[in-house]
Amino acid sequence: MKSKLLALALLGGSAAFAAPHVSIGIGIGGGYYPPPPPPRYAAYVPASPGYGYVWVPGYYYPVGRRYEWRAGFWSRPPYRGAHWVAPRYEGRRYINGYWRR
Repeated sequence: MKSKLLALALLGGSAAFAAPHVSIGIGIGGGYYPPPPPPRYAAYVPASPGYGYVWVPGYYYPVGRRYEWRAGFWSRPPYRGAHWVAPRYEGRRYINGYWRR
């Protein structure tokens, strides 16, 4: 009987030092990023690979808390009449580039 009381006292005593931990995380919207470095300007743009291709200039995009450079490239618009809207930084938000009519 004494051993059961001792075990119960040890369990109860160790639980007294345990602190409850509650955490709630809510992620709303995009992240806030520092402004990107100034854009690089290419002195050389390669020849178009064919009819219907559009040159998309290079841009910085966020990776974690830093920016990486994406070199310019030729691309076919996803639909007729589409044009590329470059990524931009407004306020403290980074807005991805996209195709738009």
